[in-house]
Amino acid sequence: MIQTQIIILDFGSQYTQLLARRIRENQVLAEVLDHRILAAKMTDYPNLKGIILSGGPSSVYEEKSYKIDPAFFDLNLPILGVCYGMQLITNLFGGKVELADNQEFGKAKLFLDNQSNKLFKGVPDKKLVWMSHADHLTKMPPEFIQLAHSDSSVAAIMHKSKEIYGIQFHAEVTHSEYGGTMIKNFVFDICKAEANWEVSSFINQTVDLIKDKVKQDEVILGLSGGVDSSVAAALISKAIGSQLTCIFVDTGLLRKDEAKKVLKTYQDNFNMKIKMVDASKQFYQALKGVTDPEEKRKIIGREFVEVFNSEAKKMKQAKWLAQGTIYPDVIESSSPDHASKTIKSHHNVGGLPEEMGLKLLEPIRDLFKDEVRKVGLALGIPEVMINRHPFPGPGLGIRIIGEVTKEKADILREVDDVFINELWKAGLYNQVDQAFAVLLPVKTVGVMGDNRTYDYLASIRSVNTIDFMTATISHLPWDFIENVVSLIINNVDHVNRVVYDITSKPPGTIEWE
Repeated sequence: MIQTQIIILDFGSQYTQLLARRIRENQVLAEVLDHRILAAKMTDYPNLKGIILSGGPSSVYEEKSYKIDPAFFDLNLPILGVCYGMQLITNLFGGKVELADNQEFGKAKLFLDNQSNKLFKGVPDKKLVWMSHADHLTKMPPEFIQLAHSDSSVAAIMHKSKEIYGIQFHAEVTHSEYGGTMIKNFVFDICKAEANWEVSSFINQTVDLIKDKVKQDEVILGLSGGVDSSVAAALISKAIGSQLTCIFVDTGLLRKDEAKKVLKTYQDNFNMKIKMVDASKQFYQALKGVTDPEEKRKIIGREFVEVFNSEAKKMKQAKWLAQGTIYPDVIESSSPDHASKTIKSHHNVGGLPEEMGLKLLEPIRDLFKDEVRKVGLALGIPEVMINRHPFPGPGLGIRIIGEVTKEKADILREVDDVFINELWKAGLYNQVDQAFAVLLPVKTVGVMGDNRTYDYLASIRSVNTIDFMTATISHLPWDFIENVVSLIINNVDHVNRVVYDITSKPPGTIEWE
């Protein structure tokens, strides 16, 4: 089994797992651990080549700021501190960090003070990097030198005699020019890591882990037809075969004809046990009168668990509930005692009620969407399924702003169907990463023929992204958008106005709720 070569200590940055992803892109296995772990535990990683300290929302000068076991600096391993990680290094080695007058959020120009340094090999001077900090270094630690700066801060430092580095910016974010080069320099030139981790390695290790965990137990999996649950199902099926039963729950919040399409796809391509459950009335009733997005998510999650609990009672040997949770779900749902800030809850994250009596199995929890797709293709899942755009677990429940009703869900299904079909016809579907429609709790005046209308406002949205942690708006042709809007208004009852959402992530999230 290939061993982890880079450990990332998580201090709560929303970008922490991006560091692992960037490293894995270079076929080097990286693992994210809680910052509270002791250095002595590193003996569990015999092939360890280096350590990265992530960014985070804390301030090092606060009494309750996040700390690190000082013994990490005695391991004689290269260390890179990113943002908060650099400030923590500064603080520990006798420097000073204070609240900045000129705080930096977003793009900043990087000026290299030491271009011969290994960390910046192949990185041109005066390139843009992504900053996200309110604090800055005001006193250099005695044993360190400055490697780079921005207009407002010390941007990179290095220990004079040890392989300890710090960068104030987020090299892991795609907005940082040459950020990938810097990470590669640290991993290969400084840590001397070897490129020996591949998707096949992940599959083999995960299959072995599933077998070891599950043994002879039965597993229930919530199959949505999306990429994540499909790959999770394929992995588990590869490991335990007929011990897996897939439950497809029609929540009433699915896309048009989704249940029929999913069942046909799995019957045609997989030898899996699949049970269909129509619980749409149960979900609509539970959501009646509810408008708060967090409450909707929790209700949908609760009802979903109840449906599974009912099915679990019929499966006497079932001990596990499998889910297609991926890392962006996890990082956005961090619990209050975790270092990172909670953005929104996900109905398939955070464990299960004790009364359900099932343990949680999440085989792709540490992967990003693009990595999940690679695993799926390697498992033999049809490309048309793998390249489907993400669909949230709560479904249309978080794409209907305000109260969710069957009437609104039926309207939104038709709007979404028009948009997605037109993307396919125009050859644009695979050129964007996530496209969907949203129904707003707003009615506007319109004119159709000689008649006045007063109907719903819908929004269409399409984004491009690598990892779904950040995203930019898709620049779809205006004639295409005009055609889609015309088709929606002319073919979908109760919608008389359509807008195109051009908000990036950040500041927005990809989904509206």
